[in-house]
Amino acid sequence: MYFLHSGFRYLFLLAAVAAIVYAVYGMVTKRPYDERIRVLSVLTMLTLDFTSFLGVAVIFSTRTRYAGLGPHIATMLFAMVTVHVVSSVMRKRPEEERTYAPHLVSAVVALALVWVGIAALGKPLIG
Repeated sequence: MYFLHSGFRYLFLLAAVAAIVYAVYGMVTKRPYDERIRVLSVLTMLTLDFTSFLGVAVIFSTRTRYAGLGPHIATMLFAMVTVHVVSSVMRKRPEEERTYAPHLVSAVVALALVWVGIAALGKPLIG
């Protein structure tokens, strides 16, 4: 179970980086807000949710406890809240008020929080 949780983070990293790149591209080229950024944002949110679900399963299926488990859980919860709030707010905004910036910020913040959470366990982000 641990290997699934640990390995699934790479899908989150891929989704978050894709959302960041597309949001920057949309802002730089001044593209109108489109469905693709919403899909990338939802994909980022779902991969983080599933990784968190696997993390809870790891906690309940093993007796091993890491020293930084508390800070790891806290930062992951903050990352989840970040992507969920932005996704919800952007979905409720009128079409003409939607921009790429909130998606960019939420993906960067979530990525940073995940990195901090992984570092709390004494593990590298990649590897």
